[in-house]
Amino acid sequence: MGALVMLRALRNRAFSSSQSSPVSSICRFISTLVIAEHEKGSVKPSSLNALAAAGAISEGNSISMLLAGSGPSLHEAASQAASSHPLLSQVLVADTDILMHPLAEPWAELVRLVQQRGGYSHIVTASSSFGKNILPRAAALLDVSPVTDVIEISGPQLFVSIRYTGADPCMLTIRSTSFPLPLISADSKSDAAPISQVDLSTFSEVVLGKSKWVKLTSQDTERPDLGNARVVVTGGRGLKSAENFKLIEKLAEKLGAAVGATRAAVDAGYVPNELQVGQTGKIVAPELYIAFGVSGAIQHLAGMRDSKVIVAINKDADAPIFQVADYGVVADLFQVINELLEKLPERN
Repeated sequence: MGALVMLRALRNRAFSSSQSSPVSSICRFISTLVIAEHEKGSVKPSSLNALAAAGAISEGNSISMLLAGSGPSLHEAASQAASSHPLLSQVLVADTDILMHPLAEPWAELVRLVQQRGGYSHIVTASSSFGKNILPRAAALLDVSPVTDVIEISGPQLFVSIRYTGADPCMLTIRSTSFPLPLISADSKSDAAPISQVDLSTFSEVVLGKSKWVKLTSQDTERPDLGNARVVVTGGRGLKSAENFKLIEKLAEKLGAAVGATRAAVDAGYVPNELQVGQTGKIVAPELYIAFGVSGAIQHLAGMRDSKVIVAINKDADAPIFQVADYGVVADLFQVINELLEKLPERN
């Protein structure tokens, strides 16, 4: 009853507001800018999740996707997005070497520039390291407060569990795992969205500020990307050392899985922080999530609880991880890993 009363009150308040300012509320045009990442000629899956989230804002939403960088891969990604995703009204391309790397200063300035020209009601990006880096600074330039890590959209200004009452644009980062990938159009010719070049005549290296791109380092591996893998094998502090963590990597190779780690394991130096799963790491939702020696800290659970099937192996029967696990094994993790390595066949 309490929830029903609250919803009626909100409805009455909205009706009252519309009576006092009919021009601003009766015909509010919804348009959304999706800030997207691309790699090797394709839009990243997390950015496609952001596109799906934009589609959930309103049925009449006019959606534009912003891609930036330089070189053939940028234009390949733009062409692929324009021809494959019927949700898109247009694709905006900002072609300059200044935007080759995801530095907050130039990207935020680009977003400000595009917003000033496009007047979008919403700006959406994935709650990835890319989005978390860029959106807050862009929001500051536009003098609005961002809504972060959205898991559900109930209306143009209603997100679980926040009602946005600020000025346009409403800027969001969305949890990728909460929004399924949008359908790809089978008829690419009839559904192709126009591609427009962003006028960068007023854009210069001055916007780089104090940031400097040094280098990109990543593990040289054929394992699937952690954020999009169907199977993830994660190790916690219970592995006790970086040497022991190699057992997790061997098991992942046999399963064709991605490797994840808890913040405790990363802080202990077992693995690099790019493998961290959790609220301050990567958000994952694989078909199968296997956790070895993971206690189940709240910030870690926030990053993997949407997994379809969760299997936990821990010698502590009272570990919080068992509260969210579909299957739990109270046992010595090293014994379980070794048995799995012995019995699982090698992948071809």
